[in-house]
Amino acid sequence: MENKAHALAAGAFVLGLIAALVGLVIWFTRDNTVRNIYELSTRDAVSGLQPQAMVRYRGIAVGKVASIDFDPKVKGNVRVRITVDERVPLTTSSFATLSYQGVTGLAFIALDDKGESTVSLKPDDDNPPRIPLKPSMLAQLQDRGEAIINQVEEVTKRANQLLSDPNQKRAAEALENIAAASSSANTLLKTLDNTVKTGLNPALTKLPDTLASVKKAAGDVSRVATNFNTTVGRLNAPDGPVERLSDGTKALAQAVDSFNAATLPRVNRVADDTSHAVRRLGRAADNINDNPQSLLFGNGGAVAGPGEPGFSAPAATRP
Repeated sequence: MENKAHALAAGAFVLGLIAALVGLVIWFTRDNTVRNIYELSTRDAVSGLQPQAMVRYRGIAVGKVASIDFDPKVKGNVRVRITVDERVPLTTSSFATLSYQGVTGLAFIALDDKGESTVSLKPDDDNPPRIPLKPSMLAQLQDRGEAIINQVEEVTKRANQLLSDPNQKRAAEALENIAAASSSANTLLKTLDNTVKTGLNPALTKLPDTLASVKKAAGDVSRVATNFNTTVGRLNAPDGPVERLSDGTKALAQAVDSFNAATLPRVNRVADDTSHAVRRLGRAADNINDNPQSLLFGNGGAVAGPGEPGFSAPAATRP
């Protein structure tokens, strides 16, 4: 009986210790965080995502994946329900992407927000609001994989065409032409160097003498200019030739004005009187020429004209 009592006491102690350990584990592992339910719907594959997978908001663990099933509202889509800490500032512009942890291949939900909206996303556990699940980088690469492969094939074809035998032959010919051009350039440089040594260097040697001659000519020109300035100064000096010539010109102008004012009118009158006398002398000569006997008998009386007393008509002349 005593052994049985000890056994019962030991069993009771062990059970109590186990219960205390379980209670302690539950106490330390309990989670009092209030979480809201949200839904994600996507047509892309969610490979690697498992229930109880982590949900992160900008790298911070804020919840877990509650369930993964088919979307009853959109045929062909996958619905993912997540529970998120109520303290997370989700808005109507928040979105989710499927990310992977390192090389393990385990997926998790990454939440983010670009700040396009400030309206908070109101939770409703009976009808959870939906957060758009955008394609991940891997999904985008998978979608564009075919286009990338086609472009790689096109690049490969063009590379093969570029490296074809005819193009290689042309490249070799171009390299030979470049080498020939380089040789010609070297020859030209040597010729230019010889030209500089044989032609330019002697000219540079004679350059100081040429500059001295130019300097001397410049001095001669300067002296001529100085002499010219001196001559001009003498001509323009007071009582100089220019001033005397100006005074003579003024005196000549005054003499011309005096001649026009006094002598020229008198000359004009003498010319008029002479012209009048010449005209009278001309008329006298005409009268003598018409009636020479007037020199002996005088001019006589004037013959009566028609209608005047003593007029007689001349006798008619026979034909």
